[in-house]
Amino acid sequence: MLRNLVMSYSNLNYLSTGVKGMDDILAGGYPKDHIYLLEGNPGSGKTTLAIQFLLAGVKAKERCLYITLSESAEELRTVGKSHGWDLTGIDIFEMPIANHLTMEEQNTFFHTAEIELGASNDAMLEKINEVRPVRVVIDSMTELKLMAQNAIKFRRQILSLKHYFAQKKATVLFLDDKTSAISDQEVQSIVHGIIQLEQLAPEYGAERRRLTISKMRGVSFRGGYHDFSIRRGGLEIYPRLIAAEHGVLRTNEQLKSGIEELDGLMCGGIQRGSSTLIIGPAGSGKSTLSIQYAIAAAERGETAAIFSFDEGLYTIITRTTGLGLNIEKLIDSGKLIIQQIDPAELSPGEFASSVRKVVDELGVKVIVIDSLNGYLNAMPEERFLVIQMHEILSYLSQMGVCTFLIVVQHGILGAAMDSEVEVSYLSDNVFLLRYFEDYGEVKQALSVVKKRAGPHERTIREFKLSANGIKVGKPITRFHGILMGSPILSSKEKEM
Repeated sequence: MLRNLVMSYSNLNYLSTGVKGMDDILAGGYPKDHIYLLEGNPGSGKTTLAIQFLLAGVKAKERCLYITLSESAEELRTVGKSHGWDLTGIDIFEMPIANHLTMEEQNTFFHTAEIELGASNDAMLEKINEVRPVRVVIDSMTELKLMAQNAIKFRRQILSLKHYFAQKKATVLFLDDKTSAISDQEVQSIVHGIIQLEQLAPEYGAERRRLTISKMRGVSFRGGYHDFSIRRGGLEIYPRLIAAEHGVLRTNEQLKSGIEELDGLMCGGIQRGSSTLIIGPAGSGKSTLSIQYAIAAAERGETAAIFSFDEGLYTIITRTTGLGLNIEKLIDSGKLIIQQIDPAELSPGEFASSVRKVVDELGVKVIVIDSLNGYLNAMPEERFLVIQMHEILSYLSQMGVCTFLIVVQHGILGAAMDSEVEVSYLSDNVFLLRYFEDYGEVKQALSVVKKRAGPHERTIREFKLSANGIKVGKPITRFHGILMGSPILSSKEKEM
């Protein structure tokens, strides 16, 4: 999709990176016949990404060569087995280094200014001429830097390899673990593109990984950081979501809840493509209210999805069954999708990718995020989460998806209630739930305080949860101060 926006060189041919998310970021893949630098600290995923690049070549029936100076062929095959890969179609060449070279050969890589290669370089070029690869990986730059011994020789070495591979029409990945004392800029200034991988260690939970493209000549790539994870089968990369890349929905269709009084509060229903914030204290019925919309959509034949940060699937089924809402049959039919999110294992990019996947691949039209507090607490060390949520909501709006955000307020009653996150400005509609006391009984009240796309009822109605589901009562007129949690009998009621 990004390729359709801007392309500097429309006649470039591309080679798939072997990773769907990476191809998306690069608008198709690596431009052919160039050299790229893949750098990151040990354990960040460079080798895995490089092997996936070669496996894509094997699938395309291209000759592929992995030149290794830091790992043995057996170690690479072990990496492949851990991911369930067969590396048979990849030529693996262990380049001879210190154990096979004289001291003089270890101290220089090129014998003359005309770039006469030493024994190690001769062996590598001989293997390249033998295999005639379309795709090449050289692992790693650290070993080549040590062989060159200084920045000048190393730069000449890389320039010579660049010209050589250009003549051979090969696309090459240089891997660099950034452990050498020689500056990385010697390579960065020469290569066609630079991919940087990072591995972060949060204070709690699994490690977080992300990558960025700092250079890619002639390609309008998607900039910024992109989260990724390493699982069996290789890297899963989650391209940063850019809502502007997606079309804009224009419709006046409304989403119905299936409850006449509730739809009456919204003067007909919720506008398609809008986001709705449901805010209130714990236990006031926020999740149930949002699930009602998801169930109503699923029963009409649409597909709805619930992303639950706070409750497990069993708890949701048990709670809704107790309210007379049978969701198991909708889950079994595939019309209602419930994904339980493990907060300790989540990255912002992975969550955005999960949301985008159910919309793009499954055609989901209603999404519930329960709760926004859980989303923010799941990634306390991440910055700009509210901005990322804004991008997600913009994307969902343009795809015609109705989104429900649950926010839990601190406290139960009174004016002291507060929320740890202010996102009402992100939402098109706002439902407000409150407890209030009525002659010694605790009751719940529901009101709509915002509807951006049209009129809404401004009354406050009683909200009940029973074995027969949700009940929305008539407007409450004999009290004022209900939303404060401390209602006062109106003067008219006092006179009666």
